[in-house]
Amino acid sequence: MKTSARLAEANRFRTLVVCLLALLLACAPVISSQQKSLSTEKRAEIEKAVSSFMSANSVPGIGVAVVLEGEPAWSAGFGMADLENSAPATSSTLFRLGSISKPISAVAVLQLWERGKLDLDAPAQKYCPAFPQKEWPITSRELLGHLGGIRHYNSDGKGDIPEDSARHFSSMEESLQIFAADPLVAKPGTKFNYSTYGYTLLGCVLEGAASQKYVGYVWENIFKPAGMTQTQADDFFVVIPHRTRWYHKDKSGIVHNAGVLDSSYKIPGGGLISSADDMAQFEAAILADKLLKRTTRDVMWTVLQPTEGKPSNYALGWFVAEKFGLRTAGHTGGQQGTDTAFLMVPDRRAGVVVLANMDNVNTNLLADEILKIILDLKDNTR
Repeated sequence: MKTSARLAEANRFRTLVVCLLALLLACAPVISSQQKSLSTEKRAEIEKAVSSFMSANSVPGIGVAVVLEGEPAWSAGFGMADLENSAPATSSTLFRLGSISKPISAVAVLQLWERGKLDLDAPAQKYCPAFPQKEWPITSRELLGHLGGIRHYNSDGKGDIPEDSARHFSSMEESLQIFAADPLVAKPGTKFNYSTYGYTLLGCVLEGAASQKYVGYVWENIFKPAGMTQTQADDFFVVIPHRTRWYHKDKSGIVHNAGVLDSSYKIPGGGLISSADDMAQFEAAILADKLLKRTTRDVMWTVLQPTEGKPSNYALGWFVAEKFGLRTAGHTGGQQGTDTAFLMVPDRRAGVVVLANMDNVNTNLLADEILKIILDLKDNTR
């Protein structure tokens, strides 16, 4: 057998071992000791759903948490956080959040609005003078709802940070340089155009309004009061305990380490790391009005409609929609080595968190399935 063929066969064997190991561990999850209020039957159903999802998608590791009656009710880790070192995933393992960083940033901005420190309808340059004037003014409210006309990543990658890049950005102002000179893709308010770069601009706005760096503000005003003791920026160069490794499956089904990512250029929109336990604390804090007044939360969850184009189901940093006959609020995320979803049903004071250390696996489907289990929902309630 040729050397290349032997290597390919070895890789396939290793992938099979990885998948089998992850599946076995999924059947024996590492469960948080703090929560006991979810029934044994529902735990078993969730574990079966997670095991099937991991097996079907070759996911090495997953963190899951459930919120019931407004409080974290159960959480567990499944599979491996680090395949090379056989480190199991737990409910406190830190995963890249991807775009579910956006609801956290939205809460921070709405806090400043609630406290009279930020006008949602003022031009962004009032708080972020480093961003150049455009043909039309752009407001924080429009940026929160992806109606600001700021471009997203270019499909050809030109003008963006390379996909495998360890370039570190030291400030929001430096990060703005990636897109600040580019023309708007639409007049603000007219069309929904999802944009992570728009949230980088929001980060600059937040810093100007708060007179404080983004990371410091969210730690003091969101993470600390919510009990999110592990959540932080995903600093590529810092040694962070309990941070998972990142994985990607190629077209042939072989699991690899995911590409390099220094997300310092997009912290407010996709650069935080957190655990299932911490994100459950975030959901509980939102449901308990610990971070925002109920009236402010209502503003945050009011969908903004563009004046042109397709209708939106995006509010201020959150997707708000009806699922299973219930009003839900949440978000999904994905980037190198991660796929994430969290979902809340405010009227039922319930929520779900799913964090995976492999990209492009659609954890939103698993979150939906777990939500149906914990709330006894049926498919015909869609």
